[in-house]
Amino acid sequence: MEVAFDGSWLQKRSQLSPAKVAIIDGETGEQWNYKKLYNRTLIMADRLCQLGINQGDRVALLSPNDPSYFELLFACQAAGAIFVPLNWRLSEKELIYIMKDCEAKCVFVHPDYKEFVKNFPCETFPLEAQTDQESISAEISLGDSCTHAAIIYTGGTTGKPKGVILSHQNIASNAINTIISWGLSERDITLTCLPMFHTGGLNALSTPLLMAGGTVVIMRDFQKDKVIDLLNLYQCTVVLMVPTMYHMLIEQPDFIKESFPSMKTFLSGGAPCPLEVYEAFYKKGKLFKEGYGLTEAGPNNFYIDPTEAYGKKGSVGKPMMFNEVKIVRKNNVEAEPNEVGEIFLKGPHVFTGYWSNQEETEKVKCEGWLRTGDLGRKDEDGYYYIVGRAKDLIISGGENVYPTEVEQTISQHIAVKEVSVVGIPHPKWGEAVLAVVSLKSPASEKELTTFCSQRLGKYKVPKRFVFVKEIPKTAVGKIDKKLLMERYREIFLYEKERL
Repeated sequence: MEVAFDGSWLQKRSQLSPAKVAIIDGETGEQWNYKKLYNRTLIMADRLCQLGINQGDRVALLSPNDPSYFELLFACQAAGAIFVPLNWRLSEKELIYIMKDCEAKCVFVHPDYKEFVKNFPCETFPLEAQTDQESISAEISLGDSCTHAAIIYTGGTTGKPKGVILSHQNIASNAINTIISWGLSERDITLTCLPMFHTGGLNALSTPLLMAGGTVVIMRDFQKDKVIDLLNLYQCTVVLMVPTMYHMLIEQPDFIKESFPSMKTFLSGGAPCPLEVYEAFYKKGKLFKEGYGLTEAGPNNFYIDPTEAYGKKGSVGKPMMFNEVKIVRKNNVEAEPNEVGEIFLKGPHVFTGYWSNQEETEKVKCEGWLRTGDLGRKDEDGYYYIVGRAKDLIISGGENVYPTEVEQTISQHIAVKEVSVVGIPHPKWGEAVLAVVSLKSPASEKELTTFCSQRLGKYKVPKRFVFVKEIPKTAVGKIDKKLLMERYREIFLYEKERL
């Protein structure tokens, strides 16, 4: 699928739907229609030009979720610059590394983070309130659809963060594929509560809905007690959250009595979702489904009809209209139905490469396909399931243990609030299964071991359960397995004497 644009699709949308509400600031209630969004984009693009930003320069943004993300993203397109959203949860040292790595020309800083800028290696500018000008005098060149649009840095869970280059073509292709495959329209309204420095907050639903002429409500940061209020206040129809957010949502006292009258679909992504979340929405008669993606591809790749999702719990569905998927075993052999292998993706939404890192790019590109590093399987009906990260696979006594399967089992116990399963070095088995659990009511290690033994093969049953108040999360709300593996790395070494 080739997509070519003569100019900015936002300009076209502003002509088609000038008075339609495009963005609502959930913090202040301020609303921008498409005409205002486009005008503000041109004003910001003019400001970039006045600051000496040239074609290909990297322009960073350090801000909580805010309408300025779209303002600067589209302004960079108009000015031919490259947008670099920064993870505001990182340390100063980590932020400086990213700005040096991408050689940022400047960074725009939200007032909340003005104290961060003292040691930044580039020029810093405050985000300023704009007057609502009708037009600007400067001539603004429009970005080419084949040029770089953004660099989004990965979390760096396996080393230094890598800058994922997304072209205008990548972002537009993902948006079009999502609109067509998921059936989005100008009548849809979403609440963006995932961080917008992450592809899930920026590209999963927000950009596709703007292209479709819908409305994006921006939540400054995730607050479990405000989500229900905002979904109802603005009559949202679709929302994307990660499993940890859904955990907090369904535990809210107001969740039990809430009917979510306007909501059509609740969507989960970022990690396999516990089955209890499906049950919570099924009991309400509300549609709930899972998706799968990554910064390097999309992030949208699959579609499942929400009416089928409960019968196929845990499935992300089938490939969307304009991308391809395959499951590959060792030696590049395509897997048979229900065989586990690595997920390979192909399509115009797949990233250009890692910024200044050809070696890492070549590791994940394979004859036109993207090697995701994630494990999955496809059933006899063609529905795909995510098994987990290849690096998270546990090999215990020569047997493969997939953490997601064990986590899904443990999470069904009535006392379990949240669980993460990791492989820890073991003097006898090579690796052993460790379950880190937070509880919502009392339960013992013996009780959970018995529960698992009745449902899992012996080698899959955790050798130990560790109970914690809260399981640590990454900046985007995913469970931080790397931290857990480091924290409990030596837990089994002391058992050597008892073997």
